Amino acid sequence: MQDIPTQALPNAQSRPRGTDVADCVVIGAGPAGLTAAIYLRRFHRDVRVIDAGEPRAGKISRSHNVPGFPDGIAGHELLLRMAVHLERMGGVVARGKVCSVIRVEEDLFELGLGESSLRCRYVLFCTGVVDRPAAIPGADLVEDAGLMRYCPVCDGYEHTGKRIGVLANSAHSLDEAKFLKNFSDSVKVIPVEGCVESIGAQAAELELECLAGLATELSVDPSGCVVVQVGRSHQQSVDVLYSALGVDPRASLARSLGVKLDDRQGIVIDQHCRTNVPNVYAAGDVVSALDQISVAVGHAAIAATSIHNALGSVNSSGK
Repeated sequence: MQDIPTQALPNAQSRPRGTDVADCVVIGAGPAGLTAAIYLRRFHRDVRVIDAGEPRAGKISRSHNVPGFPDGIAGHELLLRMAVHLERMGGVVARGKVCSVIRVEEDLFELGLGESSLRCRYVLFCTGVVDRPAAIPGADLVEDAGLMRYCPVCDGYEHTGKRIGVLANSAHSLDEAKFLKNFSDSVKVIPVEGCVESIGAQAAELELECLAGLATELSVDPSGCVVVQVGRSHQQSVDVLYSALGVDPRASLARSLGVKLDDRQGIVIDQHCRTNVPNVYAAGDVVSALDQISVAVGHAAIAATSIHNALGSVNSSGK
């Protein structure tokens, strides 16, 4: 499933509108960014949303743990619904890449957008994370078939009782494999190039089955199963494959502004989603927390309300 193109969102623009000072710029139009913008518009705030068109949620083929959607909902459809909601509040999503964020005055930021710029009083980073790719021949075929999964918390339930393979290279990978044992007795750890040498011994300590050898190729057979080539001679078939290779937060812009990051390179926030830099907030997966849509939405509601309160009263006609 491809990410929903930003230009296909309702009222999308080729670049941010206007040259005035916005109350807040939200960077990223995933679940966190769109929720925050909806809240801020409902507070009559001038909020601009800038999105590069790469929301991680857009890759979700169907999520069954978003409250209110008992039959599940595809990630791109959820984002579209949220964009429509924002549009009805008078907001829009502008397509573009934020290249720089600098503080030009005590309470004023300037965002570089290539050939243009935008100024604002508050910045909210909702830039998310990037899944580390499985650099194995055939991984794209498994991805296209919808059989490469990334979040056991999100969809482990849907694979209850199935044969599950876990691409692994670290202790983090083994933790995810152990978690998946809650859903199936058939969980196999599949080492990949670059894994720690002791991964087999570590898996044994956790009572996990670990294949002897590295995964060298992936494919999908006619029955719809994932075939993992291990070394030159062994093959292992599974019903679904989890890539447990970790994620990288999109935090380079925040770092350049002096925002504090933790040891996982996620943005550090307080209980109001404020960073250590005044007037700079963060929400969603870019913050080190449980990477879930529900968590991102909760972060966004807290951040937007805090920003609104910090901005002070709105004039009687609204904005």
